[in-house]
Amino acid sequence: MHGKKGRKTCFRKTAALFALAAALGLTFACSGDSKDAEQTVPVQIVPVEKTNLQQIVTTDSVIFPIAQSALVPKISAPVKKFLVNRGSHVRAGQLLAVLENRDLAAAAQENKGAYDQAEAAYSQTTAADLPQELQKAQLDEQAAKQQLDAAQKVYDSRKDLFAQGAMPRKELDQAGVDLTNARNQHEIAEKHLQALHAVGQQTTLKSAKGQLESAQGRYEGAAAQLSYAEIRSPINGVVTDRPLYPGEMASAGTPLLTVMDLSEVTARAHIAQSSAALLKVGDKATVRAPGIDTPFSGKVSIVSPALDPNSTTVEIWVLLKNPGGKLKPGTTVQLSMVARSVPGALAIPAAALLTAEDGTTSVMAAGSDGRAHQKPVKTGIREQDRVQIVEGLSAGERVVGTGAYGLPDNSKISEAPPPGSEQSGTSAKDTPGKAEKE
Repeated sequence: MHGKKGRKTCFRKTAALFALAAALGLTFACSGDSKDAEQTVPVQIVPVEKTNLQQIVTTDSVIFPIAQSALVPKISAPVKKFLVNRGSHVRAGQLLAVLENRDLAAAAQENKGAYDQAEAAYSQTTAADLPQELQKAQLDEQAAKQQLDAAQKVYDSRKDLFAQGAMPRKELDQAGVDLTNARNQHEIAEKHLQALHAVGQQTTLKSAKGQLESAQGRYEGAAAQLSYAEIRSPINGVVTDRPLYPGEMASAGTPLLTVMDLSEVTARAHIAQSSAALLKVGDKATVRAPGIDTPFSGKVSIVSPALDPNSTTVEIWVLLKNPGGKLKPGTTVQLSMVARSVPGALAIPAAALLTAEDGTTSVMAAGSDGRAHQKPVKTGIREQDRVQIVEGLSAGERVVGTGAYGLPDNSKISEAPPPGSEQSGTSAKDTPGKAEKE
């Protein structure tokens, strides 16, 4: 009995060992099959598309008015009255304020009278005194000439009589003396007339004109001082500052009013030299201001030809229309400038681009064999999350958009559904790799 029972027990142990060995062999076999099976990596695949790309330079900038004038009085005087307030719209030449000017008005009136007197004296000199003097000199010269001719005739007659012995020598000598006197008188009268024509006329006119111009200068100076009491706007715009009240003292050199032209504004910024090199006058630009949903369109108006010595940056201006005065001077806004546009560019998402340590770029192209193949590419401009491909890809090719980082070349891939879609679950049938494992 015991011998038969012992043989049964031994048989059972042997059978259990064979079963265990068989189970272990099956497990090892399954484990070997799983190791040999290639993993499939789920990735997102995107096509290479043709689109219009723009290279945009973005920076913060500050708004300035297109024109601004701080009206500074040239004289110190109390403010008599203001004709405008803050926010008043004014035009060029409009009277904005008046300073006390009674003393200046009196001085201007006094000098006006002196100027009128000098003008009358000049007219009298040129129209009456000088012509009369010239006429008198001409008459004197004519009378002296007549006396000279008469004395000459008397002398010639007596000379003939003396030669015939009909006249004594004494009378001939007297005729000679009279002739000499007449000749001298004529020369004096003739020189006086010539002097009036050559020198006297110019000197008299110059003196009279000098007195007139001196009086005119004093009058115009007094009138200018009086005009300084009237503060007028040099530009069209809006009054943005008026620090004084009527009756307060306005000081020369201190702004009394500030006028800004806000019909247009400039957005000014300092950008790196490399970015400024891409821009030129006339490039399109967009400004976004805080609290305003609609962007403002403009154009680059100035690209400074020199670097700022303090920051080694380049100052740029963008000119913008400002309907309704929505853009306020001093506001910080976001400025975007289109440096270059490329129509029909081949583009891929920036996430699909792989950059090596040496700077070379490549993508993982999704092949028709279900594998990812690494392809070197050359890039162009960037616009937000898109990159231009200038060499290495063709329109319509497909590349790994997400999941290419660290993916070995020639890896087996499957297209994963976009994030957030209904097909992005983790069921066995939706995850090819998991299904193959199972």
